[in-house]
Amino acid sequence: MPITKSAKKAIRGSLRKREYNDRKKRAMKDLIKKFEKLVKIDKKEAQKLLSSVFQAIDKAAKGGIIKKNNAARKKSRLSKLVK
Repeated sequence: MPITKSAKKAIRGSLRKREYNDRKKRAMKDLIKKFEKLVKIDKKEAQKLLSSVFQAIDKAAKGGIIKKNNAARKKSRLSKLVK
């Protein structure tokens, strides 16, 4: 457990950041799952959703939630599903 005042403050900040990161990551994963289900049903509709999925992935990469190459790999694999 933190003893000093600054350590307690750091814990509060890290919890806020963790919650924010978890929200971004969950949003990204939910969109990816929705996209993958839609690809099996209707590829044209999935194509329309692709840009918002890319946007969520890029935001996660920009925030350091996932790494840049991980984002590129995800985007590549998802675009491959549509073709």
